[in-house]
Amino acid sequence: MIRIEGITAFVAVVEAGSVSEAARRLRLSKSVVSERLAELEKSLGGMLLHRTTRKLTLTEDGTAFLERATRIVREIEDAAAAMAERRGTLSGSIRIAAPVTFGRMHLGPALYPFLAEHREIELTLDIDDRRVDAASDGYDAIIRHGPIADSRLVAWKLAPSRRLLCASPDYLAREGVPASLIDLNSHRGIFYTNRGVADWRFETPEGAVLVRAKLALGINNGDMLRDAAIAGLGIALLPAFIAGPAIRDGQLAEIDVGHRPEAEFIYMAHPEGRNPSAKLRAIADHLKKSFGDPPYWDPPG
Repeated sequence: MIRIEGITAFVAVVEAGSVSEAARRLRLSKSVVSERLAELEKSLGGMLLHRTTRKLTLTEDGTAFLERATRIVREIEDAAAAMAERRGTLSGSIRIAAPVTFGRMHLGPALYPFLAEHREIELTLDIDDRRVDAASDGYDAIIRHGPIADSRLVAWKLAPSRRLLCASPDYLAREGVPASLIDLNSHRGIFYTNRGVADWRFETPEGAVLVRAKLALGINNGDMLRDAAIAGLGIALLPAFIAGPAIRDGQLAEIDVGHRPEAEFIYMAHPEGRNPSAKLRAIADHLKKSFGDPPYWDPPG
């Protein structure tokens, strides 16, 4: 007899990439997850995974079984959530990925009162600046800032995101204040490397214009990007949710070059084809209200 606990363990191991990580996500011991996986393989009469000391890989049978196993697990989760919603309760597990700086500064403070109100929701929030794959990494949704690159995702806009070209007063006193896009070419730039490019995009009447300043520093973390600009290393194009407090405190000064950076958004995205749960919609609605439009972190102007 095939037990749902074994199917759940199998899907979790594949999505997590290891038994240890699957056990952590399921909040079970590693031995229990291994036992459930072995019992499932025995019931099916075949190996689902090749196990080595370094990694797990799907067997041919495992690949064939995975799609239906994943669908079974999602259907059960959705059915349990639907029953709770019929009783007027938001409940069940949900897993979301979000970037580090935005998560620390704005997402956490917005989520805490929601979770305190809806105590039956079991939220796992993974804070990481890398570009995760929402579908294959097992996330119900991701929260990101910027353009949407993955066509397999359905995105909900949570807030507009102004980006501000800024530098420290010390840097501008030494190097001069650029007044045009052309002026930027001779300045030193601090770039966010998770975007994969070292350029800035601005909106002009003729369309988008790319500007490449001299690379002073490339870094994959928003906090350190801001701190490098405050330290006077160069000019940075920062989202207002990071730069706002430093501009208000006089640590950074906004630079006007006659054109605005291309518009971006804070968005929540979920895999295409997966029905978003009521609790995911409720979280998105709560975040929209918490952030506001325009968002509370935008400096005046």
